[in-house]
Amino acid sequence: MAQILPNFSSSVKLKYVKLGYQYLVNHILTFLLIPIMLGILLEILRLGPEEILLLWNSLHFDLVQVLCSWFLVVFIATVYFMSKPRSIYLVDYSCYKPPVTCRVPFSTFMEHSRLILKDNPKSVDFQMRILERSGLGEETCLPPAIHYIPPTPTMEAARGEAEVVIFSAIDSLMEKTGIRPKDIDILIVNCSLFSPTPSLSAMVVNKYKLRSNIKSFNLSGMGCSAGLISIDLARDLLQVHPNSYALVISTEIITPNYYKGSERAMLLPNCLFRMGGAAILLSNKRRDSARAKYKLVHVVRTHKGADDKAYRCVYEQEDPEGKVGINLSKDLMVIAGEALKSNITTIGPLVLPASEQLLFLFTLIGRKMFNPKWKPYIPDFKQAFEHFCIHAGGRAVIDELQKNLQLSSEHVEASRMTLHRFGNTSSSSLWYELSYIEAKGRMKKGDRVWQIAFGSGFKCNSAVWKCNRTIKTPTDGPWQDCIDRYPVHIPEIVKL
Repeated sequence: MAQILPNFSSSVKLKYVKLGYQYLVNHILTFLLIPIMLGILLEILRLGPEEILLLWNSLHFDLVQVLCSWFLVVFIATVYFMSKPRSIYLVDYSCYKPPVTCRVPFSTFMEHSRLILKDNPKSVDFQMRILERSGLGEETCLPPAIHYIPPTPTMEAARGEAEVVIFSAIDSLMEKTGIRPKDIDILIVNCSLFSPTPSLSAMVVNKYKLRSNIKSFNLSGMGCSAGLISIDLARDLLQVHPNSYALVISTEIITPNYYKGSERAMLLPNCLFRMGGAAILLSNKRRDSARAKYKLVHVVRTHKGADDKAYRCVYEQEDPEGKVGINLSKDLMVIAGEALKSNITTIGPLVLPASEQLLFLFTLIGRKMFNPKWKPYIPDFKQAFEHFCIHAGGRAVIDELQKNLQLSSEHVEASRMTLHRFGNTSSSSLWYELSYIEAKGRMKKGDRVWQIAFGSGFKCNSAVWKCNRTIKTPTDGPWQDCIDRYPVHIPEIVKL
């Protein structure tokens, strides 16, 4: 009988072959420079001290040439440092933790749904099926106005929710950082669906008596990815305003946006969205580099709004009965996948090591020139980042990104646990996830974090942060009383 060849995959450890390839490519310059430096050193040793001294004496230096050379060096260095973008630091951040009185267990949510939609049992059953598969836990919270039967989404109640969430987050941040209201130079508030007059940013200015020359902005209608849009805006402003602090507030006010109709596509947000908010302090001051938690490395924004399907896949509208709600299209995950593909195509060259970029390039050339059916190479983003904060928009969003980016369960743990404990808190969910990683004591100096968010329009935005210092396990924050219980097992279906 012919000898059976051994399995190559098991006999040769392909994992170590790939690690060797990555090390070789990522350090190719070092490997090239070492022989050159050794050659120069050997040549110097061969010449001897007398010949080196003779060679030095043979050189003639003209004073004008030396001065011109020094002037050129100083000029180039000055131009470089003046044109170099300012470093943007994340000094600290704070997440709002709702009180237990706002908690909405599954039983409470379903009981309210049955009472509110008593004439439409099919819609109640639909909400129950969504909730069973949502990945949410029993401790998520809704604002007080939604606890009434029927809900009372008044302007006063909405303002009350906004004040509690935003002011609590800011107070906690100021206590952490020691910053005073008069120190704030830039204020940015993003809230997609609640946009009163005066604006939420004006509400903050009034509460904390901020300076009259503060640069304030209020972003609305930009969906769950608006938090990273606010970070991008703050970065741009800090580039042109030296020695400044920027306060960014990310939240979504639930009270006025609870859908009371029976359209299935518009009932989904009721099941997923919950209370939450975050306050973030950014700085371009050099003295903050030591105490800041993170340094902003990249922000990449992708907008697919030119496509009609993408534009309408998350759409606020009235149902046939005239009740306003958010319609989530069935094509949402497909559109999100396309937006993500465009986003990682842009961010990949900025963050991926040379080894991954070469493999991607070789595969692309092979598909173009030899065989279009070749499987496209998915870059290993685990080579570029230690931590991933994927917008906790829903279980399907996290599952899809974990599959497409080939991430482990630990890489998406922060996103799944945030969804379970706090629900979809819209643009602020990324900061609850970052807080989870810190609460677990996993954030070390030099670690890189990738925040990915999706939003209506349709948008996919990314931010890359580098940890400035090893972060001690915090004694406060939204995970303070429950981090020891996490991670928890989340079944595919929770029978209600």
